[in-house]
Amino acid sequence: MKIFGFKGGVHPADNKSQTENMQTERISMPKMLYIPLIQHIGTPLEPVVAIGEKVLKGQKIGDSKAFLTSPIHSSTSGVVKKIENYDFPLMGKTRTVFIEPDGEEVWCELFPIKTWENATKEELLEKIRECGIVGIGGASFPTHIKLNPPADAKIDTLLLNAAECEPYLNSDNRLLIENTEKVIMGIKILKKILSVENVVIGIEDNKKEAIGKLELALKGTGINLVVLKTLYPQGGEKQLIKAALGREVPSGKLPLNVGVVVQNTGTAAAVFSAIVEGKPLIEKVVTVSGLAVEKPKNLIALIGTPISHLLDTCEANKEVIDRLIMGGPMMGMAQYTSDVPVIKGTSGVLGLTKKETNRCKPRPCIGCGKCVDACPMGLMPIMYARLGEFNLWEEFKTYNIMDCIECGSCAYICPSNRPLTESIKLGKAKVRMMK
Repeated sequence: MKIFGFKGGVHPADNKSQTENMQTERISMPKMLYIPLIQHIGTPLEPVVAIGEKVLKGQKIGDSKAFLTSPIHSSTSGVVKKIENYDFPLMGKTRTVFIEPDGEEVWCELFPIKTWENATKEELLEKIRECGIVGIGGASFPTHIKLNPPADAKIDTLLLNAAECEPYLNSDNRLLIENTEKVIMGIKILKKILSVENVVIGIEDNKKEAIGKLELALKGTGINLVVLKTLYPQGGEKQLIKAALGREVPSGKLPLNVGVVVQNTGTAAAVFSAIVEGKPLIEKVVTVSGLAVEKPKNLIALIGTPISHLLDTCEANKEVIDRLIMGGPMMGMAQYTSDVPVIKGTSGVLGLTKKETNRCKPRPCIGCGKCVDACPMGLMPIMYARLGEFNLWEEFKTYNIMDCIECGSCAYICPSNRPLTESIKLGKAKVRMMK
């Protein structure tokens, strides 16, 4: 297939070599699991278990009757010790179920759809919903909703995101290498649900082993593999659609407006587990890396595991961590404590030293325009910084600030070390308050 590429982007050092060839390892069980009742875009859940109740592995512990929601399940068997606010990696504190593992790992009864080829779309979507599957590439949008676009949307293409363009991260890469058939079977299920013929996997050319595995496994499946030139932020939905399909999503519109549904390859694997095995989403592959980490690894961690447990497993020197990040260094969230738990959208935990963060004092803008050239959305980051300095928040809308995907390319490329991404995030918050 033809490769189209996209405008802008940057080439940060990928720092993937530390873990790209390391097979995933299952982490030991922590003393306590902290499972937040909001791990998706949408309405927070209500607990469906009580303090003191014994729960089984895979048992539903939180749900809601709201439309935009996705249930949450116990990651192991044990006892519910508390239900209260606890540190959350995305927004301070949130309502959390504390589960003390009993060490027995007893599963609840599972109900797979063994003959999924004969199942209806509605049956498959309901199973995906009940298993709490969300987009695990980071956005965490409920998968059952994304796979059920409006009737007037003319979807003709399923695009699988295997770019994993963030530096350091190898969780998707290892999943593709170690569970190739599982991913492909999940893609086939997604294809059936959407009733589309055109299926494309977009992957960057720095993932040689995964590409080789996919090329062999995809023969005769009708699924197309598009190998893309490595460029950040290729994993953004709009950038991937442009690069792999040559379609441009208009400002303010969604991929479905150009006939595309995008899913992460890790989400496809989770769909396989839900449909074929009946298993809910209760664990994640997480890359733990950074110069403060003595033994970087790709770990299979249960949802609710404190990231301090991951850091200890990888012998991280917490004394030299200058910035602790959940996710990648470009779009990940800096954490104020290592007590926060792994959630469904966690792809990495980075312990970065001062050498890696390279904090430099911002200097005056020199008007070089590099931030404009780097912006993959064709925006003008330089203007957001200038308007923000004078609190001209109303003007932010004139420059289409809500189209920004907060990828950080502008801040990365700025020779004056201007905090452009921070200005943009503040501007977007101000614009939302105006509505």
